[in-house]
Amino acid sequence: MTQVGQDSLGTRSTLTVGGKNVAYYSLKKAAEKFGDVSRLPFSMKVLLENLLRFEDGGFTVSADDVKALVDWQKNPSSSAEIQYRPARVLLQDFTGVPCVVDLAAMRDAIAKLGGDTSKINPLVPVHLVIDHSVMVDEFGHPKAFEQNVEIEYYRNGERYDFLKWGSKSLSNFHAVPPGTGICHQVNLEHIAQTVWTSEDQDGNLVAYPDTCVGTDSHTTMVNGLGVLGWGVGGIEAEAAMLGQPVSMLIPEVVGFKFTGQLQEGVTATDLVLTATNMLRKHGVVGRFVEYFGPGLAGLTLADRATLANMAPEYGATCGFFGIDEKTLDYMRLTGRDEDQIALVEAYAKEQGFWIDPSVEPVFTSTLELDLSTVVPSLAGPKRPQDKVVLPEVDDVFNKDLGDVYKKSQSRVAVDGKDHDIGDGDVVIAAITSCTNTSNPGVLIAAGLVAKKADELGLKPKPWVKTSLAPGSQVVTDYLEKAGLQSHLDNIGFNLVGYGCTTCIGNSGPLAEPISKAINENGIVAASVISGNRNFEGRVSPDVRANFLASPPLVVAYALKGTVVEDFTTTPIGTSKDGAAVYLKDIWPTNAEVHSVMAGAMNRAMFQARYADVYKGDKHWQAINVTGSETYSWRAGSTYVANPPYFEGMTMTPAPVSDIVGAKPLLILGDSITTDHISPAGSIKADSPAGKWLQDHQVAKADFNSYGARRGHHEVMMRGTFANIRIKNEMVPGTEGGFSRYGDEVGAVYDVAQKHKADGTPMVVIAGKEYGTGSSRDWAAKGTNLLGVRAVIVESFERIHRSNLVGMGVLPLQFVDGQTRQSLGLTGDDAFTIEGVADLQPRQTVTVKVTRADGSSFTFEALCRIDTANELEYFKNGGILHYVLRKLAA
Repeated sequence: MTQVGQDSLGTRSTLTVGGKNVAYYSLKKAAEKFGDVSRLPFSMKVLLENLLRFEDGGFTVSADDVKALVDWQKNPSSSAEIQYRPARVLLQDFTGVPCVVDLAAMRDAIAKLGGDTSKINPLVPVHLVIDHSVMVDEFGHPKAFEQNVEIEYYRNGERYDFLKWGSKSLSNFHAVPPGTGICHQVNLEHIAQTVWTSEDQDGNLVAYPDTCVGTDSHTTMVNGLGVLGWGVGGIEAEAAMLGQPVSMLIPEVVGFKFTGQLQEGVTATDLVLTATNMLRKHGVVGRFVEYFGPGLAGLTLADRATLANMAPEYGATCGFFGIDEKTLDYMRLTGRDEDQIALVEAYAKEQGFWIDPSVEPVFTSTLELDLSTVVPSLAGPKRPQDKVVLPEVDDVFNKDLGDVYKKSQSRVAVDGKDHDIGDGDVVIAAITSCTNTSNPGVLIAAGLVAKKADELGLKPKPWVKTSLAPGSQVVTDYLEKAGLQSHLDNIGFNLVGYGCTTCIGNSGPLAEPISKAINENGIVAASVISGNRNFEGRVSPDVRANFLASPPLVVAYALKGTVVEDFTTTPIGTSKDGAAVYLKDIWPTNAEVHSVMAGAMNRAMFQARYADVYKGDKHWQAINVTGSETYSWRAGSTYVANPPYFEGMTMTPAPVSDIVGAKPLLILGDSITTDHISPAGSIKADSPAGKWLQDHQVAKADFNSYGARRGHHEVMMRGTFANIRIKNEMVPGTEGGFSRYGDEVGAVYDVAQKHKADGTPMVVIAGKEYGTGSSRDWAAKGTNLLGVRAVIVESFERIHRSNLVGMGVLPLQFVDGQTRQSLGLTGDDAFTIEGVADLQPRQTVTVKVTRADGSSFTFEALCRIDTANELEYFKNGGILHYVLRKLAA
């Protein structure tokens, strides 16, 4: 059942499709009252419909909100705040486990406050897809997938028990078992409906745009299907589940116009890396991006989804597309019901969501790309926005990295092997991630490269770890039907799992002799992956130069084995006949790719794979749990524990006070990612988290990863700021999670505990783009649990700023061009932040800095609590405390 407003604006109407009546909230009727809406961007029309449907006389949505959104066309920038309610929530298991932990903890807490535990239930549909846990332990042989599944269930049995409890104990909660696919591809191929329907309080069917928020930043992928969705932190997602609106400023919308068409041999990956680079330069953080123009006609829906997917990499909230025949064709191919497809077409045309080439929307700003100018490209070696055209990859590594890394300059022998290894050798080649493994065009191209290479007798270099991890089981079906999977197998790209794998750091260990040679000789090894993230320390602790590329280029780089030679002019290998083989010899034509796709994919594949998507394999079915009102927390568990957020909580929040005499825990540079703040990868034995696990009788072999242990606060708070590549300017010359207490250097967690024991609050100081990357709520939760009261930076990435507020941490931004360097801030300073008790959204506060010698000065900082709702969350100690008090009352 969907909640709707009171319709005092009179926009509710009826649409008849296939002889059935369905209610909807008419944008045409809104236009009669508030003015023409035909040139609103499609994404803004989605927000407008949402306001019309939930308009309630001003309690949360008023006529003034509707007018502000319509009037946006006159000046496409706004400071007006709106309350937005997504239709549903998407979770993956790394972020889903802490969400279910929090809901279980909230049930305990509301019971203690005298409330009703049944109020802690999702009010909107929630789909959790278990896709982040599988690791590439086994690879390059026919049993790799089967063995990785066995290992996955062994490692994660306790977490999976808990998630199955959630699916049996929470209303509106659906768990898609491991081994099904990546959440964004399952969303695109199955869950998303483009137009959602549900019954209202009176039992009438209501149609409205399909919208979602997801606890993974690449939720934006579904924008390609005309579904408005974006990534949020787990705490925001929980609030949305429990009926809280998403409080947001009416966004600016950047229009990206495509003209022309892609040239021969150019892939969707090349396009998205080009667009990401352009949009980062344009500046779209916190904005919507919407694609338009005649060039759209030549892009498949999978191409559009690839572009939408990487919105986090270009910094936008979303990368949106309207609806057209390509949308309907894709829904038909992927097995959607014909009645649903008819509803999508009728609704989109009636409401103005259908692409009309003659109407160019109003945008805040625009940029344009002639698709014919796109060339084969990679991105790297550290950031997804750093595009490198294919012929220059060797230059970037050989010249640019020479200034960054002290390269070994010589090749070294590998113990027990008949090969050596050197700088720039590709030790990981992975077809991975939602971005590309959802696009049949690039996967078929990868299969064709493998086929041509296999027929010529080429093999990957012996130091390359190869893997294929598709985003859904349908990929296996069409690769097998096309006769390509056998060729992929022959050159090492056997199926290793259906999940994110290498893209999120689950690349698994390199062979021990390779790892040893790299680390003992300071070799700068490389990876080439079809992923979306290549931040430092993410892909593998043994790899320092990471490049993003299309799946067919991943295959080609596995064959060549190095990034130090020009890929376009030097051979990638030698055929069985002794002839030099070049990239052009194995690269498929566009016609070949399209021909194979046409013969290999059909609707029946999708229908068969998604017929019983929640059933799971024999391992999932064997998990025997029963539902209950509250969860029985297991004593001694190292995976799932009741978090301390609600300890001692009362119905009335404690007054907010100024932050006095805070000490810096870290002083950091630019582009600090959520990976730096809360790593997802391996746990080092000598780290605070590793020591805690060993103290609790967990063997090093069973550490699993930080991502898999997000259900346990003791592990996660010890892992906060524990990234192996983070550099704290308070301890120059060190790399990794270290800080300083006086003159004593120690792990960040240990230093934080000493400050807490002294009763000293803490702050974190950093540069630009703080919190880029994944929508990782533990980056904010861990910050809070360490005792950090405020974070002062030059600029925030959208999701992390929101997460900090949601955990009661004050986000502050330097103003007037000031920085930590210009102010000369050091680890010996003490910070007092005044005016916290009387905060207003986006107000300026005074920060007093006291030096070690007793002298002091002040500077102003902008409070980045952006909305009135966020201020309420902050005053309550966090969004979950706010919701809990509201529900208990």
